[in-house]
Amino acid sequence: MEVNEKRDRYVSFNNIDCYKDAANVLDAMYELFEKEAESKNSFWERFDEYIPEDYHNIYEKENNKDILYHICSNVFYISDLFEEYDFEKGIKLLDTVEYDCC
Repeated sequence: MEVNEKRDRYVSFNNIDCYKDAANVLDAMYELFEKEAESKNSFWERFDEYIPEDYHNIYEKENNKDILYHICSNVFYISDLFEEYDFEKGIKLLDTVEYDCC
């Protein structure tokens, strides 16, 4: 590997677009927050501080804002959120990230 070549930290997930999958989970979360305003409590407001605004285009840690890390480290809370509101789309997307990338 050349010195200037950027290395993917998630080598074991070769050919899996984990960041795209994590962004899809965030999209589902924000969709749920739009549909069910009460679902976004203070925990999710604090969580949101760690997500960059342009999360679809940021694929590495930037000021502690690594979306894959934050999705994987909060997978149980996100799962509870989707299950509480019976949000099948979010559950399926989260399952993909959890099994393939976390």
